[in-house]
Amino acid sequence: MVAFAWIPFLLACVSPLSSVAAPLEGLTTTASFKGTPVFPPINYGLLCELPILQGICTRVAAKGSSGIQVTTPIGTAQGVADGSGANRFAVKYASATRWAASTVATKWAFPTGATNASGLPLACPQPSVDPSTYTEDCLSMILYVPTSLKANSDVPTLLWIHGGSFIAGSATAPGLDGSKLAIATNSIVAVMQYRLGALGFMAPSGATNLAVKDTITAMNFLAKVVPSFGGSAKKITLAGQSSGANMIRALLATPSASSLFQSAILQSDPINYGFLNASTQTALQSSYNTLTGCAATDKACQAALSLDAILDAQVTLGDNAPSIDASTGSAEPIRPVRDGSLITTPLDLTAAFPSVNKPILLSNVKNEAGPTIFGMFTGVLAPSVFGPVCEASLGDDRTATIQASPFYNTTNVADTRIPLEALGTDWVWRCPTWSLARSWVGHGGKAFVGLYVTGATYPANNGIAFCLESGSVCHQDDIEIVFGTVPNPTPAQAALTTEMQARYKAFLTTGNPNVAGLSPWTAATTTDVHAHQLGGTPTPSGEVPVGACDPSFWGAAVDYDYQVFGI
Repeated sequence: MVAFAWIPFLLACVSPLSSVAAPLEGLTTTASFKGTPVFPPINYGLLCELPILQGICTRVAAKGSSGIQVTTPIGTAQGVADGSGANRFAVKYASATRWAASTVATKWAFPTGATNASGLPLACPQPSVDPSTYTEDCLSMILYVPTSLKANSDVPTLLWIHGGSFIAGSATAPGLDGSKLAIATNSIVAVMQYRLGALGFMAPSGATNLAVKDTITAMNFLAKVVPSFGGSAKKITLAGQSSGANMIRALLATPSASSLFQSAILQSDPINYGFLNASTQTALQSSYNTLTGCAATDKACQAALSLDAILDAQVTLGDNAPSIDASTGSAEPIRPVRDGSLITTPLDLTAAFPSVNKPILLSNVKNEAGPTIFGMFTGVLAPSVFGPVCEASLGDDRTATIQASPFYNTTNVADTRIPLEALGTDWVWRCPTWSLARSWVGHGGKAFVGLYVTGATYPANNGIAFCLESGSVCHQDDIEIVFGTVPNPTPAQAALTTEMQARYKAFLTTGNPNVAGLSPWTAATTTDVHAHQLGGTPTPSGEVPVGACDPSFWGAAVDYDYQVFGI
């Protein structure tokens, strides 16, 4: 979840030889007479490496103690059937020593903490959770593969990158079971983890964007293994929510990663914040090194740090970041850095926009700021509070323009939290997303923009009364809709899940979310993003009113934060 800077997720190949291939996978067998071996032990798994048998062993569904098995270029993948029509494979996709770049796994292995195919990965280290739930050796992912897939199916892969403000979250977070999404889209769904917080972004040596590089490593891993499961190495689409979408935007700004994926889906990206610039990162890094007591070159000191010490220093850095450099804000002070070598462009209104060609799908929810405003201010706010809050957050000049506009009127409003929530949603999420869409289209790409007006309350929002109200769709409330994991969905939620999974299936395949039988979703242009309403009672045009996201207001009359700070 993102908080404001300002207030404080196989069947065997049909072959008559499958009964022969099944016992070859991962078994070591010895012929015997009355219990005495008569031949040397034979490792039948090695036989699958022989060219004559590789066609037999490529895809095997073997039941028993080893569950589902698939031969990959890096060894036998063991998985489990989840009962829904998909098989699940948890795997370590990479390894990395502390504060070093990750490298692609060369052997298929269970995630740390898992002792068999049914085990799930431990999370990456993060504050305020039980240490038994995480491990530093956390570069793992879960693959969800429809049992209907056959060898050489050449289907797409959706790689999901979880949110959590770059300091929290995991591949096993609520709602991220990819089975139903994989089945509905006839794709492989991979849900990955990446190094969080200081371990992913604050290498004492000054090396930047280790977490971003983890996602690149994950894509290289998938390109190597998905053909074994029926996928195409050339049909990888990135998808993610909140900081996961922010990570994808960083990858869109990374020329060296461009060949690794064909399209992208960004849900609720807080684009207003922008990437950090190199000087800001240097200042944060210097402070972090001081907090840990380890010099940039003292590798022995760095290796000896406990995870508790690393996380404690991270929390302190996050608290102090706005006073070190105001451009960090307090919501995501640790985030991707435009370092000029990996991430080479801000992808915003502050610099020349690069030529692009990938199709992207950009979406927001109706009440992105609901958890922040109503989570922080638990009681009704008087109209007089609006101005001071805005001034403390946006400064006098931006506040004056906002108060003079018709978009956030506090006249005759009983609770000022309502216009504050609308302001926060437009400022941090919706309007900068629309600005990105216009720029993307204007420089060669294709973009489709949507807004969820129906959602499903995410577990993290259960304690926020506003998010439980009928009609509210808060930040994260789109996750379970997309994954099809809403518990006891209403007819409206079930219908939207069916629609979005159909649209995602089309987008994964063609780069266009339009599907026969569903209302037309018009692609964005440089002057009109044609934001498609997702759920609810359709407007006559099927589109969402522009409101304050007109290009003459946000990004022009009122600057985004990334414009204010020149990042």
